[in-house]
Amino acid sequence: MNTDAKAQADDLTAVAALAGQQLAPVKSISTSRWFIISLAVLSLMGLLSSAFLWQKLSSMQEQLARQSADAGTQSTEARAIARQAQEMAREAAARVAVFDARLSEVSLQRTQLEELMQSLSRSRDENMVVDIESAIRLAQQQAQLTGSVEPLLAALKSADQRVSRAAQPRLTPLQRAIARDIDRIKSVAISDTPGLLVKLDELVHLTDELVLANALSSMRAASAVRREPSAAEVAPTWWLRSLQVLRDQATSLLRVSRIEQPEAALLSPEQSFFLRENLKLKLLNARLGLLARQLDSARADLAAATVSLNRYFDPGSRKTQLVASMLQQVQMQMKTLQIPRVDETLAALTTAAAGR
Repeated sequence: MNTDAKAQADDLTAVAALAGQQLAPVKSISTSRWFIISLAVLSLMGLLSSAFLWQKLSSMQEQLARQSADAGTQSTEARAIARQAQEMAREAAARVAVFDARLSEVSLQRTQLEELMQSLSRSRDENMVVDIESAIRLAQQQAQLTGSVEPLLAALKSADQRVSRAAQPRLTPLQRAIARDIDRIKSVAISDTPGLLVKLDELVHLTDELVLANALSSMRAASAVRREPSAAEVAPTWWLRSLQVLRDQATSLLRVSRIEQPEAALLSPEQSFFLRENLKLKLLNARLGLLARQLDSARADLAAATVSLNRYFDPGSRKTQLVASMLQQVQMQMKTLQIPRVDETLAALTTAAAGR
């Protein structure tokens, strides 16, 4: 089978070679004709492409012209818009400059207003501090004159309310000082001044009833003489009655007594009168000193009255003992008449007024 196939292939090769020898002239003629046709086609295609390109170039030129015209129009509009934008920018810059100037003016006015408000606030606080200080000092004087702490407490409470309404941080120490002074005044016991005045008036009235030390024996003798004899003491006969009268007269001629205070025994009746009046004056001076809140002077007058009472009056008399007891009570009560001072509040007011 392989041999047959190979033989057939050789036959076909021979036939092809023979056909090629016969078609060679025909092929040369066909090739030249096809060359001319292809050249013509190519020329036609070139003309067509040139026409197409020319048309396309024309359309491109027209488009470019339109685009150039549009670009010119747009550039004109852009220049106009740019000119408007420049004008608007200049107007905006002018407005910004005006706004800056107004803002500067407003800032300056605000600064001035804040300074004015601070100045008014400081002046208001300073005026309030001055008013509070004057009110507290006046209330302290009233308390010293009246002997009552109520005016001072009222002034301190009013000052505390004013400081609380002000709500200033720099016045906080003042508020604390006021609170401490209020607590301290409330904790102090103050004696009743009207009661002391009543006791002094009673002492003045009791002065006339006091018994002098040198009048003690005479008064006892006078009372013995004036004493009416009882029924048991009446003598049954006249001579016994006469003897009894003589005995009483004899006993009245001689008195034996112990003199504790020589000054009291040497007083005359006129001096006794002036002694009582002098004691009254001392008590009245003590009363005036108490009213004027001159406590040291009042204590000195009461001490002098006590010395006079113990020196010139009978210590065994009930009236003398009563007056001495009342004098001692008045002196003890006057030790608690001192009105507490508000030095801490006044110091805080001074610090606040100084602006520290």
